[in-house]
This record gives sequence, C-alpha cells and structure tokens, in this order.
Amino acid sequence: MLYDTSEMKKYLKANLSQKRYTHSLNVAEECRKLALKYGEDPDKAYFAGLLHDICKEISDEHQKKLVIESNFSVSREELDTKSLWHAIAGAYFIKTHFGIEDIDILNSIRFHTVGRAGMTRLEEIVYLGDLISADRDYKVVDKMRKISYTNLNGAMLEAFEFSVKSVVKKGGFLPICTVEGYNFYKRLQHKEKNKK
Repeated sequence: MLYDTSEMKKYLKANLSQKRYTHSLNVAEECRKLALKYGEDPDKAYFAGLLHDICKEISDEHQKKLVIESNFSVSREELDTKSLWHAIAGAYFIKTHFGIEDIDILNSIRFHTVGRAGMTRLEEIVYLGDLISADRDYKVVDKMRKISYTNLNGAMLEAFEFSVKSVVKKGGFLPICTVEGYNFYKRLQHKEKNKK
C-alpha cells in the first residue's frame, strides 16, 4: 500500500494548531526511526504517527460522537475520560473519512494513549513515538528515549509505569486495557530476567 502523506499533511495543517501539527510531524519522524530500528515498515510507521492526533483538536462533542459511532470496544473508564476520546475518534475518522482499512494502523491510533496487552510492533512504535518525540520535555524523557532504542519491551514497561503513575497522580481512571498492558509487559520482563 502507498501511504499518501502529502494529502494527510494538507489536512492536518488545515485542521490542527501549529503546535499540534509540529508534534504530529515529530511523532511521525520518531516512528520512522523506531521502525527502522525494529524492522517495521518505516513508511507505514511514519503514516500512522502522522495521523495519531488527527482528532485531537475537534470539539469534545464531536469526539464523543465519533467514539460512540465507532462501535469499537470502549471501556467505561475511556468514556469517562475526555482526554482519551481523540484516539478512538481518530481511528474511526481515518477509516470513514479517508477509507483507511489497515487494522494495524487503525489500532496504533486507537491505542496510542491507553496501550493494551499484546500490542503489535507498529502499535508499540506509535505509543513510544508519541511519548519520546522531539517536542517532549518531561522530566524522564531522555531516559525514555534511550531505553526506546535499546530494549523495546523494557521501554514499553517503562512507558506503562509512567502512564499509570501519571493517571493515578491526576486522580483519573485507569482503563482495563492499560492495566492489562502493564501486566503483559511486566510478565515479559519477568520471563526475560528468569532466562538469565
């Protein structure tokens, strides 16, 4: 499949703030680099990263409408957390608006905020690419960048730990898929340690 990024960039430039558009370009570039490192299709990864926040700046009402229309499996915790709607809405939007049917691309956008157990390589790449893109400047971002290029499973566990702590600190809800994702990567780490 050919990934037409020029059309998508035009759409994003017209529908996102400059800051969000720049973030989308940075995430796309990070996804390309991670894909090259971990044997995923770099063009596909760039495309998914580019579109991950496509619905981030539409109204809450429109986001929620898309979430409900999507018929995706959405947990109560996700429905109760506005900041998560854009990912679900985005996956549904690119499917219906642009005819993108690739389930891996759709899931990489749908799960880029909450994660889940058994993520595909592309899903992991978009999840991490969003977390470590060039515009990110949170306290442990350098550590996250380093581990993302040395140990993919370790980076995913670190990212889930960071995400869970952040949600708990803010007093938010933890979606079941996030808890399952954390447990999944914790088990992988446990297995790796027991092999040594």
